[in-house]
Amino acid sequence: MKYFKLPDLGEGLPEAEILEWHVNEGDEVKVDQVLVSVETAKAIVEVPSPQNGVIAHLFGEAGDTIHTGEPVVEFVTDEAEDSGTVVGEIETAGHSASEDHFIIGAAPGNRQNGNRATPAVRALAKRLNVDLSGLHGSGHNGMITPQDVEKAASMDRLHGKAEPLRGVLKHMARNMAQAHAEVVPVTLCEDVDIHRWPKGTDITMRLIQAIARACQAEPSLNAWFDGRSMSRRLHNKVHLGIAVDTEQGLFVPVMQNIASRSPDNLRDGLENLRQAVRSRKIPPEDLQGATITLSNFGTIAGRYANPIVVPPQVAILGAGVIRDQVVPFDGEVVIHRTLPLSLTFDHRVITGGEAARFMGILIEDLKKEYA
Repeated sequence: MKYFKLPDLGEGLPEAEILEWHVNEGDEVKVDQVLVSVETAKAIVEVPSPQNGVIAHLFGEAGDTIHTGEPVVEFVTDEAEDSGTVVGEIETAGHSASEDHFIIGAAPGNRQNGNRATPAVRALAKRLNVDLSGLHGSGHNGMITPQDVEKAASMDRLHGKAEPLRGVLKHMARNMAQAHAEVVPVTLCEDVDIHRWPKGTDITMRLIQAIARACQAEPSLNAWFDGRSMSRRLHNKVHLGIAVDTEQGLFVPVMQNIASRSPDNLRDGLENLRQAVRSRKIPPEDLQGATITLSNFGTIAGRYANPIVVPPQVAILGAGVIRDQVVPFDGEVVIHRTLPLSLTFDHRVITGGEAARFMGILIEDLKKEYA
């Protein structure tokens, strides 16, 4: 037998959730034939077969999570060794994969929860309909105890079963936890008087162009920072992540090299990314590599915010709801349309002066009648 392991579906995407199998055990498949549809943190991907062959075993069912490097399917073969993402015998807990299948659906580092419970505890969990993979054992060396199982069952009865986060929401939860643990955030807020904007001005496009110019003038915010090595990488090109809200969760597609593109090209590119996100057919590479992010939450609600910087980025700009506001103008009190901005930056590597200069350049650009 030989095993086709889940290949790397993109940088920063270490796992995928099985959506649908397109083959069955015993089927004969051809190279590049779609084996399974999986959902990564950001997109739906069809995984093709790396070879011709007969399917001996499918690892996992719809809804299970499988990690990069774990087996997807087992092929019938007489070959002793394999190469690439197809590997030979896979050892787990001292047994080969042909004897003891991987436990699929557990989080990294917690993959063997089922083996951290005695047969009696596993039987109790089955009787009480408790999923051991979601439990953290309170016993010696993390062993799951009967009390752990009974407590989980009681919680289920009182409050209903907990729904595990999947796909986009799970990825967001991990990113936010990482950001909270690593970043030292500071948020700078300001209003922009946009009364000069012509009627029908595309707000998002104006923000995109202003960010590009601010990054060129103050490049320290268009950077990645590695806190472990204490190293900073300044980027010559501005790759802008744009937060897009969907029913499935928050997606952040990336517009490449925004500073060198025309307004029409930017507008077409943004619409194409939005359509790809809505259809869940956006390629993983279009969700990676952002050097700075824009969250235009004001299209829904909210004036100011403290947007979260996701490492390795060091800055994110939030734009709130445009509203009429009483402001002084040419010595008079007038009512003008104003755009509230919230700039969060990582104070480990960005100084207050750098952030303020960036914000100042944004404001001056956005005050103009045309971009």
